[in-house]
Amino acid sequence: MTDLTKYTVPQLHQLKKDIDKEIKSRRKEDAKRAQSEMKEVAAKYGLTLEEIVGGKTTASGKSKATVKFRHPTDPKKTWSGKGRKPAWLREWEEAGKSLDDLRVN
Repeated sequence: MTDLTKYTVPQLHQLKKDIDKEIKSRRKEDAKRAQSEMKEVAAKYGLTLEEIVGGKTTASGKSKATVKFRHPTDPKKTWSGKGRKPAWLREWEEAGKSLDDLRVN
């Protein structure tokens, strides 16, 4: 290991920056290698990686929730049925209307 006491503070900051960059690069390469190996294993069983992992994911890595309810006049307003109900849906229920009217088949 290197004796860090010989470095100035600016040199240590640069060293840290270089180390972080190298770690990021290696992690990216490891991920590519792992994905390639996983595809090979999946192919051996006649499957795709997506079939094993569970489909496409969002940038955060989580699967996108399926839409279960849609606003009747604004199709951009949706709810998956998980988490807190959005305001538009609460208003719909407060007006005495049924959620079944908004359910997506």
